[in-house]
Amino acid sequence: MQVGDPISEEIIIRARESFARQGLMAHLGVEITEVRAGIVKLRLPFRPELTQQHGYFHAGGTSAIADSAGGYAGFTLFPEGSSVLTVEFKLNLISPAQGNYLEAVGRVIKNGRTLTICQLDVWGVDGKRRKHVATGMQTLICLHDTPDLPASR
Repeated sequence: MQVGDPISEEIIIRARESFARQGLMAHLGVEITEVRAGIVKLRLPFRPELTQQHGYFHAGGTSAIADSAGGYAGFTLFPEGSSVLTVEFKLNLISPAQGNYLEAVGRVIKNGRTLTICQLDVWGVDGKRRKHVATGMQTLICLHDTPDLPASR
């Protein structure tokens, strides 16, 4: 399977069900807009509660959706019965994040047995205008034989 290929409905459902268990994404109002092999797109609608002092989207929200988009991009290529965690990521904020919503795109660059590398990009979207607001890289770890379920407390 190549990055960008269509994937089975089972993988899409597995990714969407896992995403639905993320409390932070629900709190922020983030939704999945696209799931393909090694690519996931997320949308964060604008709300004043998500801004910093100048009225731009806060870097915390920008970073959170970039991290989740990459994590789920990797997850689409992981074997059934495994789960994903971020090992590290770096995000460059290249323009003030503004618009009706932010769109985060996670794309797998190198899928390995244990570690996977993703490209992260975030766009501010306002009507037909799309402005690149952040870019970065991420390393994920595939937790083999570790079901993607909530951790025990």
